[in-house]
Amino acid sequence: MTSPPAPVVTVIVPGHDVADYAQEAVDSLRAQTLADWTAVLVDDGSIDDTGAVFDAAAAQEPRFTVVHHATRSGLSAARNTGLDLVETPFVGFLDADDRFTPRALERLVGTVAQSGSDFALGAYVRLRPDGDGGYRAGEVQPWVAAATDPARTGTTLDEHPDASGNIVAWSKVSRMDFWRRAGLRFPVGKSYEDQVLAQRMYTSARAFDVIPDVVVEWRERADGSSITQHKGELPVLRDYLEALAGGIAVLDAAGQTQAAASRVRLIQSMDLPPLVRLAGDHPDDAYRSAVGAFARDLWARDAGSGRELDELVAPALAAARLW
Repeated sequence: MTSPPAPVVTVIVPGHDVADYAQEAVDSLRAQTLADWTAVLVDDGSIDDTGAVFDAAAAQEPRFTVVHHATRSGLSAARNTGLDLVETPFVGFLDADDRFTPRALERLVGTVAQSGSDFALGAYVRLRPDGDGGYRAGEVQPWVAAATDPARTGTTLDEHPDASGNIVAWSKVSRMDFWRRAGLRFPVGKSYEDQVLAQRMYTSARAFDVIPDVVVEWRERADGSSITQHKGELPVLRDYLEALAGGIAVLDAAGQTQAAASRVRLIQSMDLPPLVRLAGDHPDDAYRSAVGAFARDLWARDAGSGRELDELVAPALAAARLW
């Protein structure tokens, strides 16, 4: 009997209390056109049936390995647990409430294996509730397309500064030796843990590839339990603003002026306006103060950024008493 080929990529799949969605994530791995994968399913202290879904998957499919955290440690810690178990040349990530498109691993692994780059990133779309109890995939948003379209191989931030707008771990496949060489780990105890890490990847890589293919469908949960749906809470806001500022600081420290400017423009146009709207009606003065201080820091970076901020959100800042 011929032995199955050795896996070339490990996919780390963390999940906490996502039993309603975890089966779709598992099934999307099984449906991959690239068969030479293995996956580490990390149940991060779930109190629902997430762990049972993972265990059932591993019982049916030897390419799955399950790790159970006794108590919740957070998304970063769960991903780091998976990283410690990787023995393949490449590594990728998939959150257990999201799903891969069928050719995701084929395209990402194939691209970076052929080019020799340190990692590859692809496009993604949101899965939004459809009103009938299901989810519908949306279109590729402009900032995602700016980072991933057209395809590029062996590029850098100097050549492609807009790549800095792709800050999510699960849209990428990397060489594992790149993680070791660059000393990359997810920061434990923080929300929005992808932001700073992504900029460290861009600034540490010898080269990276981008592809316009949609590789992940990212779920916006109908019950509002996703961390991205809790930005109205002050502790979440503080982590969010710290991550945004930290990512810019990594680019600044690396001398990536164009990439930092691109990132600031994207934050001004995409991240800041909804925060200003939340702050306008927020009962906590500390929340409004944090948003206002962050907006002023962006304003102060340079005249160009200041003009764009003025055009986009200065009236709203004034109306919300943040300016």
